[in-house]
Amino acid sequence: MQTASTNICERMGRSQELSDSKHGPVIGCPLSNKSICEISLLLNIPRSTVSGIITKWKQLEMAATQPPSGRPRNMTERGQCMLKCTVRRSQQLSAESIVKDLQTSCGFQISTTTVCRELHRMGFHGRAAASKPYITKCNAKHRMKWCKARRHW
Repeated sequence: MQTASTNICERMGRSQELSDSKHGPVIGCPLSNKSICEISLLLNIPRSTVSGIITKWKQLEMAATQPPSGRPRNMTERGQCMLKCTVRRSQQLSAESIVKDLQTSCGFQISTTTVCRELHRMGFHGRAAASKPYITKCNAKHRMKWCKARRHW
């Protein structure tokens, strides 16, 4: 038998939004004198979500999800895909050159800051390669000579 806490974790993620089609049954259940816990178990929805929907219905008398607050993102999914392809094609490009490339090829009007933010969100991070001096043949002979002279230390 599953416990209630593991069942809730399997049902819905923390940031997942409940669809508008599931709001109707949640609102209809309290009218038939069911508790929040009973509704939660019956519809397989977390109690906090059920409670929030019922509270919103009582206060605003509407169940539809509201649009999120804040400014909408400037980069679309298509833009993200194009950005990812551009970066994978040539990884040595700077953010300014990526912006110019996207503006000329796709017509996107985005800033360098937006490109940097989106690349960071996608997992691309700017790193400078560590400088590693090359070993010349002469230097390799000297190192081997030094190692052989001290192999019994």
